[in-house]
Amino acid sequence: MHKKSKAQLQDYLKDLTAMGDASSEQMEPNQDGHQGETTETSSPAPKKRLSLPNLSPPAIASPHGEPGSDHLPSLGSGDQQSTITAPLNGHDQSLVEEEQAQGSVRSKRWLWLGGILVLLVGGTALTLPRALEMVNGWRQEAQLKAYEQEQHQDSEVLRLALLTPEQRRGRLEAIANQQELSLERSRARFLLAGDLLAKFEGGPAIRILDGLEVQYPVLAPYILLMRGRGYQLSNENDQAEATWQSILDQYPDSPVVVNALENLGSLDQAYWQQAIADHPGHPRTLAILHQQLESEPNSLEIQRQILQNHPTDGRTAAVIDGLKANHQEHLTPEDWQAIGENFWYRRIYNQAIAPYQKAPSNARNLYRLARAQQISKLDKEAQENYRQLIATYPDSPETALALRRLAEMVPPREGVQYLQQLEQQFPDQGASALAAKIDLLAKFDANQAQQARQTLLQKYPNSDAAANYRWRQAQEFAKAGNYTEAWRWAKEIANQNPQSDVTPKAIFWIGKWAQQLGRSADSKAAFETVLAKYPQSYYAWRSAVLLGWQVGDFNSVRFLNPPVTVPDQRPLPPAGSPTFRELYRLAQDQEAIELFDAEIRAKAEGETVPELTVNEGFTEALLKLTQQEYLQGINQVLNLRNPEDPEQRKQWEELRSTRDYWQTLFPFPYQKLIFEWSEKRQVNPFLVTALIRQESRFEKDIQSPVGATGLMQVMPATAAWIAPQIGLQEYSLTDPTDNVNMGTWYFDHTHKTYNNNSALAVASYNAGPGNVAKWLQEFNNADPDLFVERIPFAETKGYVEAVFGNYWNYLRIYDPDVEKLMGQVGKS
Repeated sequence: MHKKSKAQLQDYLKDLTAMGDASSEQMEPNQDGHQGETTETSSPAPKKRLSLPNLSPPAIASPHGEPGSDHLPSLGSGDQQSTITAPLNGHDQSLVEEEQAQGSVRSKRWLWLGGILVLLVGGTALTLPRALEMVNGWRQEAQLKAYEQEQHQDSEVLRLALLTPEQRRGRLEAIANQQELSLERSRARFLLAGDLLAKFEGGPAIRILDGLEVQYPVLAPYILLMRGRGYQLSNENDQAEATWQSILDQYPDSPVVVNALENLGSLDQAYWQQAIADHPGHPRTLAILHQQLESEPNSLEIQRQILQNHPTDGRTAAVIDGLKANHQEHLTPEDWQAIGENFWYRRIYNQAIAPYQKAPSNARNLYRLARAQQISKLDKEAQENYRQLIATYPDSPETALALRRLAEMVPPREGVQYLQQLEQQFPDQGASALAAKIDLLAKFDANQAQQARQTLLQKYPNSDAAANYRWRQAQEFAKAGNYTEAWRWAKEIANQNPQSDVTPKAIFWIGKWAQQLGRSADSKAAFETVLAKYPQSYYAWRSAVLLGWQVGDFNSVRFLNPPVTVPDQRPLPPAGSPTFRELYRLAQDQEAIELFDAEIRAKAEGETVPELTVNEGFTEALLKLTQQEYLQGINQVLNLRNPEDPEQRKQWEELRSTRDYWQTLFPFPYQKLIFEWSEKRQVNPFLVTALIRQESRFEKDIQSPVGATGLMQVMPATAAWIAPQIGLQEYSLTDPTDNVNMGTWYFDHTHKTYNNNSALAVASYNAGPGNVAKWLQEFNNADPDLFVERIPFAETKGYVEAVFGNYWNYLRIYDPDVEKLMGQVGKS
């Protein structure tokens, strides 16, 4: 017999499978449950989808039911009462007997197919296990290809994944019992098995997982982990060990190997040592090390492993205390560097000084030492170390930072020299260096400062520094009433600096000045340009208002109650393996976080704090939000802006064109709570959400230096004043319900104080009613935009613009009516 290709062999197998199914059709029951009987009036049974069964390796084959069956077996076993309700365990005795009969036929069919398989491959004697291994491999390949196509489709199971096990159980069971193999069915079975294991029901979980690793290969190693846990709960330790061992054999390069080693270590601790030796930076290795540390609390080696490989982990601070107390004389420079990194990461800069003084000499360590000293007001020592850094590592990025820091610390004339050195030595930072130099020159030589400004416009016309200078010029002309000249300077910003943060403001004010000059068409064009090109900006909202959109103005926005549509499933992360992405979307958060961390560390070749790409940084931000670390998550997305590397710039531009980007930057936690209290106070819920995002970034326990606490940053004295007025005898400002209750009451109070003008209410929330009253007397003009522009406190001015910018973004992202309007911008 001649050799047959893989494709030919697959065709043979399909034909043989079809033959086998045909041979067993007589065993299919009719609607009355009897075999072999048909009537003229009965409808023919629908033909089942043919698929190759999954025969697991003998060492880990499930003893419960047929491996790889496309039907979910009953979850009851022996005298153990299953907790899963019908249809999962709703088979009566006749169906059980029927299933056994069908199983016998299928077994005979596969013995017959196995005999033929020996003859199919190149004339060699291919054994049945080897043939079936090949079949399973092909099937997994097919399932992975199908997964790549199906993962972008709408998914009910991904919505159910965000519910509690009790809320989702019924629908998951229905999907899991579907006869046709699909990604949805596999997801449902995976979630059901996880819910059972969480309730320590190993046997039923094993039966749900039977053959699932072939049908759902993207999560195959995690399915094996779960199956091993099921065996362990069923006191079948040999089967558990064999299952976890199979992960080491089948997925040797996957980070999941460490999870298997951790589990195997519960049976033999030699596996733990293997994990520590081969995968020191893996999150599960860290868990192993901490478990060992409980038994050996003074072990230098264990503590060093934790410190060196996980310096920024939250629990490492306690390890550092132990090392300094018991092993300080044995600490190496590398140990001190890791200790310094821990304090630096936690922003405890004064305690980072001593470790960095003992760390290896390099540019980063020297810069961090000097910067920590500067923050700690040790100016002399900081300047000395900055100068040493500049002399020793002249080409390092840290040297550029050191030159900037020195320019801030020394007298202006000396600072100018450092900035000149920065411009010459690091040309890519020339524009910002020249801008800083202009500010210093203005303190002692106005003529030189003016000359430098002209140089800035000529040499760096497209820089942010040039845009800021042009805007200052435009403002000066506008104050003098010369709107034509102000327009000219602002137009230069639009032309030369389209990416600058000041550009949407400049174009908006072109529209306002055009109104003053009676040029309504130009005014309308300017506002539409802001909406089309800078839709996320505060000035896009102001433009929408002035174009007549019903999105709420300063004096009406509090009374709006917009519709809201929030996503009901998680987005597809732009980075990480397919396995990680699937775990994340299924809300398997611990596993997803650990896997992504392990993947990033593996790519970074041992760096303890790897440098992330834009897509990786955004993906990490998504994970922060799942941990309710909203401050870090939002800030991480903000820090992705405007990368210098062209490839990273492209990633960022593509990312920010997606809805997922904006929903991550403007998340909607506490939505139900916010809407409930906003309705009671008759305040726009999007405006309350915008205020909370600005005040606390949704961190319920956060506290400001002056004592403002919780989501809406309520001061304790204010809370004590509010509580009796709303009948609240006991409260906690870190309790979200109490905090939003009090915060919305006070927000309503500030609105009533200023005749429901939200600009004044928001300004008062930040600066206090006394300052707002003073500004009203001082400015006394009817133009709200001019009032905001003239607020003398930079913090309060920025706060007002930020809150209403937040409001606008929540509106355009989550209000379907506004989203529809935005879709029409630029099309007319």
